[in-house]
Amino acid sequence: MWWPRQKVRPAQLDRARARRAEAHAAAEHLVRVERRFAPLVQRYGLERPITTRDPFAALLGSIVQQQISMTAAHAVLQRVRALCPRNRLTAAAIGALRSDRLRRAGLSRQKALYVRELARSFSSGEITARRLRALPDEEVIALTTQVHGVGRWTAEMLLIFCLERPDVWPVDDLGLRKGAMRFWDMAEAPTAKALIPRGDALRPYRSYATWYLWRSLEGPLMPGISVD
Repeated sequence: MWWPRQKVRPAQLDRARARRAEAHAAAEHLVRVERRFAPLVQRYGLERPITTRDPFAALLGSIVQQQISMTAAHAVLQRVRALCPRNRLTAAAIGALRSDRLRRAGLSRQKALYVRELARSFSSGEITARRLRALPDEEVIALTTQVHGVGRWTAEMLLIFCLERPDVWPVDDLGLRKGAMRFWDMAEAPTAKALIPRGDALRPYRSYATWYLWRSLEGPLMPGISVD
C-alpha cells in the first residue's frame, strides 16, 4: 500500500533530535546515580510520552477528567468538541459556549464554570502558550493555578507532558509514591515530604525518573523478580 510522504520541517527534526539527546543524557544520569534505573531504562526505552503540545487542550482535558474515568472523560470531550467550530477545542470556541450547553455535553455545573474560566484566561492573553513556554517551572505553576479547577498536580502534569520540562518531581502524585515504595523497597509509600530529598540526586532529570517510576508499577522491577 502506498502512503503519501509527509513533509517534515527542519524545526521538527531539530526538536526530535534535541529530545532524543536529552533522553539519552537523562538515562545515563539516572543509571549513574541509581543503578536500579538500569533495567527500567532497558525495558521502557529512552522516550517519555507527550500528550499534547497545546497547553489549553491539556488543561481542559485535566479539568474534564477530574473524578471520572478516562473513558468517561474522553466521551465528554468528544461531545464538547462536536459543539466547537470545525471540532477544534480552542479557548475562543469554549468561551463562546454557554454553561447549559457544556452541561448537556456531560460537564458538571462546577466543571462548566472552570472550563469557561480557563477559556477566558487564554482568550484574554493572561495565559498563552508562548508565555508558559518562557516561564520557569514554579512560575508556570503559580500562573495556571490561579484558574479554579487547576491545582499544583495538574500544573505539574502540564509541565511534564505538554511543556516537556525535564526536572519536575510531583511528590503529591500517588503513582509516584507507590512507584518509589517499590523501587526503593520501602515498607510503605513515602509521604510527599519524605520523597523530596529522594529526588535531589536525580536532578536535573526528575521528570524522567518520575516516568520510569510510574512505569515500574506495570511489572517486576527486574526480569523474573517481583518485589511485591
